[in-house]
Amino acid sequence: MPLNEILAILMIVAFVGLLLAGVRVAYAIAAAGFLFGFLGFGTTLFNLLPARIYGVATNYTLLAVPLFVFMGVLLEKSRIAEDMLDVMGHLAGRMPGGMGIAIILVGVMMGAATGIVGATVVTLGLIALPTLLRRGYHHGLASGAICASGTLGQIIPPSLILILLADLMQESVGTLFAAALLPGLMLAGLYVLYLLILGQVKPQLAPPLSREELDSLSRGELVVEVFRGVLPPLLLVFAVLGSIIGGVAAPTEAASMGAFGAILIAAIARKLSLRVLRETMRETLKTTAMILFIIMAAQVFSLAFRGLSGEDLIAEFMALVPGGVWGTILFLMVLLFVLGFFLEWIEISYIVLPLLLPFFQQAGVDMVWLAMLICMNLQTSFLTPPFGWALFFLKGVAPPEVKTMEIYKGVIPFIGVQLVGLGLLMLFPDVATWLPRAIGWLK
Repeated sequence: MPLNEILAILMIVAFVGLLLAGVRVAYAIAAAGFLFGFLGFGTTLFNLLPARIYGVATNYTLLAVPLFVFMGVLLEKSRIAEDMLDVMGHLAGRMPGGMGIAIILVGVMMGAATGIVGATVVTLGLIALPTLLRRGYHHGLASGAICASGTLGQIIPPSLILILLADLMQESVGTLFAAALLPGLMLAGLYVLYLLILGQVKPQLAPPLSREELDSLSRGELVVEVFRGVLPPLLLVFAVLGSIIGGVAAPTEAASMGAFGAILIAAIARKLSLRVLRETMRETLKTTAMILFIIMAAQVFSLAFRGLSGEDLIAEFMALVPGGVWGTILFLMVLLFVLGFFLEWIEISYIVLPLLLPFFQQAGVDMVWLAMLICMNLQTSFLTPPFGWALFFLKGVAPPEVKTMEIYKGVIPFIGVQLVGLGLLMLFPDVATWLPRAIGWLK
């Protein structure tokens, strides 16, 4: 084996070792890249690095990231999501499992409004979990429904991972947004179907609202609350996604519209204040800086790995996987699922995927469909015990009576539902490709 390929393998081993030693991901990936790139080429390889980092800093597509983060965080901090949940609960709470279904629907809207899993899970955990427990929901079921609905923001546009995958795969953001819409709604529909069936089979786990609570709002008052608490953020989501998918605005332009629209909605609802704006801007800065820092650090690793002929090594390894292209796709799905136990999606996206995607591009795999498989797979990894990030987010805000093991057990059925959704997407690629093809963005 050539020396360069040995160094490429050792670079991956060193990176994993640094991670296991507790070094932060951005520092670990940059350190491994600098060390083994220097061993292989001295300083000459890194003459290209300033241009790579400048390219990240000036990437027009990535400008949408802070704007979408701002839009989502503002809707969370202004407690508009709380109003949505209350209204949806009254609309769906008449049937067993209805409140759980309301949480899934709110998760869809919040996922479309925020695109940030942590923000959605924490918000729903703070608002919905005590309410569900007070209404007699099983601890595990309530926890599982909140975690599952919170992770819908991973695939429902304008998900941040879709923006970053568009950059990685050299696809347009609008194409990936259009491709993700139906798979995201299909997954939400599978959650709702599961809760409907469970509500009929075991209504004691998910009882309906009491008659007194249902009668606390008249029909007229409920209509007013729908127009006040649900319609404005829903119209904002439609305006943002519609302008991108319809080709009216670029993703960055639509993101700026979304950020401005979130300010207007919060102001009209009289929930906009200097404190809310300050908290929103601080959280937006932290999230954006974390994402861009990891992306820039990953440039070091990627440059060194390619220079050390790592791509050829990956291609040789993937050729050994049995089953041809389908075998390699299954291998990728299992690998991402396992890595999701330990790494965040941003780290997987900019560390693992750049190593493997060239193989699939050369094999002629539909990259739009593959991007949707990756999104849904990474979403599943958010729920897997014991390291699923959504579980940590929920445990951090859950009441003391909700035990960690109850959360773990509660998410297992939803993981099963997600795997069913992933299987359907693998068997029926048109679920992802039909809409962008109908618009004319795919041949």
